[in-house]
Amino acid sequence: MAGRAAASVEEVFREERGLLLAALVRRFGDLDLAEEVTSEAIEAALVHWPAEGVPPKPGAWLMTTARRKAVDRLRRDQAYAARLAVLQVEAERPAPAPLAGGGLPDERLQLFFTCAHPALPAEDRAALTLRCLAGLTTPEVARAFLVPSATMGKRIVRAKNRIRTLRIPFRVPDAAELPGRLPGVLQVVYSIFTEGYAASSGPDLQRLDLAEEAIRLARILRRLLPGEREVAGLLALMLLIHARRDARTGPDGDLVLLDDQDRTRWDGAMISEGAELVVTALTGGPPGRYGVQAAIAALHDEAPDVASTDWPQIVALYDVLRGLAPSPVVELNRAVAVAMRDGPAAGLALLDGLAEEPRLSGYSPFPSARGDLLSRLGRHAEAAVAYREALELAGTEPERVHLRGRLAQVGEVGEVR
Repeated sequence: MAGRAAASVEEVFREERGLLLAALVRRFGDLDLAEEVTSEAIEAALVHWPAEGVPPKPGAWLMTTARRKAVDRLRRDQAYAARLAVLQVEAERPAPAPLAGGGLPDERLQLFFTCAHPALPAEDRAALTLRCLAGLTTPEVARAFLVPSATMGKRIVRAKNRIRTLRIPFRVPDAAELPGRLPGVLQVVYSIFTEGYAASSGPDLQRLDLAEEAIRLARILRRLLPGEREVAGLLALMLLIHARRDARTGPDGDLVLLDDQDRTRWDGAMISEGAELVVTALTGGPPGRYGVQAAIAALHDEAPDVASTDWPQIVALYDVLRGLAPSPVVELNRAVAVAMRDGPAAGLALLDGLAEEPRLSGYSPFPSARGDLLSRLGRHAEAAVAYREALELAGTEPERVHLRGRLAQVGEVGEVR
């Protein structure tokens, strides 16, 4: 019974945490308080549910429990006493008017836009939102931005303190503010998807719940802002990548590379929807970063196999992308595309030029890509070194299994753990 209750709590927590936290923040205006009572509500569920059974509406149970704990804490704390009267007045105010194009957005988007406030440094905005709304751990957030966990932890604390000091309101901005705040929100949504597409740690390659949550949030944004082409681009990008989800792992959860995937298992309806959105994203003005990335994904999805993929066009799109959003990961992906167009030696030369880039020093796809190109060139001893480096950095078991296989293919001897 206890095991089933714990599993139920975990499932509810995964589904309800963002909604719970956003509602509590909106009600009490304090992110730290909301996080604390959310955790306390989960702990209470673990105590009560095994004995009393899982309630019919577990999310509502958690919400009621968390709100009671928050009010009790405020009453005990004299520093918060005066705020209770203010909160009561705010609770009686009418709800804000719907934005053009539909009703009020999901409460979580209010918290997304707050965490993407321009008063916060760009690096702190996404870190805070991923930690609080998506429920990612600090190491997972750190991996998403290629920084140490300690650095990311400081960013999250700094962002919370700045929201409190500046009294940044927890609300969706009005129509005039939205365009300037949107890029930060899109970055956060895509970072959530990235963690879902390629988990930073654990037994599974993918965290489909995170990927699907990011797509859901992007659909809400699309309804909210139908004229924003980059929203269409981001949604297209995620759909085109997520369409391959079933083919990315084998029956035992093993990693299956793009070259070896059964493309009949790709989601054709999702690809069609994504391709239509790419047209929207690239029509009517200069392209944005997400629209260009979506166009790259569409070229992969529309090709019958890797060999017939339009690699020259993909390289050309990466050339555009490096001007819009330069980053070491863009350069890495471009180098791999160049290797497919011009041969492994050309791609390896580009990768070797990135060897001193500090943001790639802990990024396992970099040595893994080098190992693949070195192997294709017959330089097996060097490939083994690269694969072993990638193995040390790999965060999930399917990645480690794949890299052990690569080491065996290039003749690595001795124990491969």
